Amino acid sequence: MSSWHGKSKGTPLGYRIFVWVLKTFGVLPAYFLLRFVVLYYFFFSGKASGHIYRLYHHKLGYGKLNSIFKIYTNYYLLGQGLIDKVVMMAGIKNKFSFDFDGEENLRKIATLQKGGILLSAHIGNWDIAGHLFTRLETTINIVLYDGEHEKIKQYLDGVTGKRKVNIIVIKEDLSHIYAISDAFTKNELVCMHADRFMPGNKTMTADFLDEPAKFPLGPFLLAAKFKVPVSFVFAVKESKLHYHFFASEIKEYANTDKQAVMQEMLHDFVKEMEQKLRKYPEQWFNYYNFWA
Repeated sequence: MSSWHGKSKGTPLGYRIFVWVLKTFGVLPAYFLLRFVVLYYFFFSGKASGHIYRLYHHKLGYGKLNSIFKIYTNYYLLGQGLIDKVVMMAGIKNKFSFDFDGEENLRKIATLQKGGILLSAHIGNWDIAGHLFTRLETTINIVLYDGEHEKIKQYLDGVTGKRKVNIIVIKEDLSHIYAISDAFTKNELVCMHADRFMPGNKTMTADFLDEPAKFPLGPFLLAAKFKVPVSFVFAVKESKLHYHFFASEIKEYANTDKQAVMQEMLHDFVKEMEQKLRKYPEQWFNYYNFWA
């Protein structure tokens, strides 16, 4: 069975080349160079391409040729997202613009002083969303797998400097649970993905695009256990230099049955995912059999 293993592709040399191009020539020339890099992944990432072809052709109903074109566009937008991440975090001069839908919801969740959890998925640019959270006048904790190869991570840390949000790394000893609990105690916001899980993790099942799919139990269990308000957040790219940020209305799940709360929350989350995926299908960045 295909699954996700928590690691990203790329090499330190590749990142160095793109950072040099960005600093010397700017964003658009880096996008031009990216087109040639994308061709490599388009032709030699057969397994990943097969999985997203299934999404486009069998789940979303696109024709065969259109689905193949969308695979290339998908890889190209993924690469743009990585470039944009470096640009934003390193403070490289740029002309990016942003729309914010629902920022008032996040400001409201911060003023409730109850803590809060922001759930997202691998649709759009998660790193840009995390950067935009710095607009809020509260502490943001981002929970993630430390899946980047160590040399790449060290290089990017040197380029981008210290992040403006607190990073909580998921670890096998479950120490991240205590860090999340501490954040809620301090009335801080915790942001995490709710669409991927590592092999062996506990899961929940819901119908996603008319077929059962597994989702990680952890994010929904945390929200239900600590009884914190929830918002679903996404940042998608709408043109070369423009991003659109979405945050749903906050919801406090009042049901005393923890299992019922988690199922209701998962249902709401899946509904948001489907809406964003149908509107921005090329920005789905899960390269494994999501319905396995």
